Amino acid sequence: MLMPENKNRQFIDFEKPIKDLLDDIEKLKENKDKKEVDPSDYIKQLEERVIEKRRDITQNLTSWQKVQLSRHPDRPYTLKYIQKMCTNFVELHGDRNVKDDKAMVGGFAELDGETVMIIGQQKGINTKMRQLRNFGMANPEGYRKALRLMKLAEKFNKPVITLIDTPGAYPGLEAEERGQGEAIARNIYEMMRLKVPVICVIIGEGASGGALGVGVGDKIFMLENTWYTVISPESCSSILWRSWEMKEKAAEQLQLTSDKMYGFGLVDGIVPEPVGGAHWDYDEAAQNLKKVLVATLQQLKQQDPQQRIENRIEKFGKMGFWEEQPA
Repeated sequence: MLMPENKNRQFIDFEKPIKDLLDDIEKLKENKDKKEVDPSDYIKQLEERVIEKRRDITQNLTSWQKVQLSRHPDRPYTLKYIQKMCTNFVELHGDRNVKDDKAMVGGFAELDGETVMIIGQQKGINTKMRQLRNFGMANPEGYRKALRLMKLAEKFNKPVITLIDTPGAYPGLEAEERGQGEAIARNIYEMMRLKVPVICVIIGEGASGGALGVGVGDKIFMLENTWYTVISPESCSSILWRSWEMKEKAAEQLQLTSDKMYGFGLVDGIVPEPVGGAHWDYDEAAQNLKKVLVATLQQLKQQDPQQRIENRIEKFGKMGFWEEQPA
């Protein structure tokens, strides 16, 4: 039931009832040999209550709570999904221009026996790794590396899969000097015209151009407890109300959750997560995503490459709502 590879589990505020139950289970297990009565049956009941509590808590989450869940420190990141879904992953490095951006990872891998190019942002699993990965915020060289890998996949006629999880592209002075905006715009332009199938999945945070720089594809999916919008709730709150304290209201107003994005027609589907969120069962989360990816790839491979490109351009050209006034 619990992730064996994550004994030091972390909890966010609304998960406290689950933490209390798990603490009780641990105490019973520690004192099991000291007790005259075997508590195994009671432990089993508590474990079932944990699953029920996980389900109850995540059934009626607010938009802000879903944002919190998407940022959960125990949530699986790109490399974890690659490890759980793929075999023979060969990571490729560098943009052939400046350097290798550790916030963007990618390379060839086998997905259900088929070679694909898989690319995504990587946040890091501890403080040291988060600093190395720049918290998943890519510099221009990261987006140029991603584009180089996409072009390499196109050369060998291999599908492209991108996994999106970023609070945004890195906004530092050096990044702007090296052409952050141009790098993202170039990726959008080139991804529209890739001849191979392209599938994009938001696995955590999908913020602003940082997400869109690797987010143009034939099919766009979101995991259940993720968000996708032009700005984070905190930044939106600071602009509109000059304070981060209105971030919960901003999250509601942005309508950034997966169900809203699907309702607007901005994404093509929602991938279910394990009960309570992807951080409770990495294997189940990865298998759910793998099933969607394999089925979608089979569907996209049946289409003519030129038809795929035309469909992609039409798909993104029709997004949004607007009205035209007569001249």
